[in-house]
Amino acid sequence: MLPGIRQTYFIVFLGCTGLILAALYMQHAMGMHPCPLCITQRIFVIVVGLLALLAALHNPAAFGRKIYGGLSIIGALIGAGVAGRHVWIQNLPEDQVPACGPGLEYMFETFPLMDALRLLFQGDGNCADVVWQFLGLSIPGWTLVAFVGLAVISLWQALRKA
Repeated sequence: MLPGIRQTYFIVFLGCTGLILAALYMQHAMGMHPCPLCITQRIFVIVVGLLALLAALHNPAAFGRKIYGGLSIIGALIGAGVAGRHVWIQNLPEDQVPACGPGLEYMFETFPLMDALRLLFQGDGNCADVVWQFLGLSIPGWTLVAFVGLAVISLWQALRKA
């Protein structure tokens, strides 16, 4: 039997929470410092997770499910685009990897907000490092898989009957 609509939203929230906890574990316990694209992906995992939590608490009717589902799909697809770009950068030949850019704090302190955000989404040479793999996929590769899964679940939630 499939979980109910409210339960599915809560499961998505828990999945997103697990992804963020795994990222924080890798950062603080394993010493893997996130690059700008990693941070951007975390932001979109949080966005989708918070939308799922709000939907679970709200328990919307059909129209509300379409709204929550649509917003979640948008968040997941943007996150998938960022993760896909990250995977692409990681697979570039060494001579084509973008130069390393300034740190995140420096970007937001020095540049206008829109320029800092553009640099954040663009990624840099730090994003090309593959520091961990599982079953042949890097962290951004697994994050891309997660975002695709989140988009599919969000579409299913938006279209399913109660």
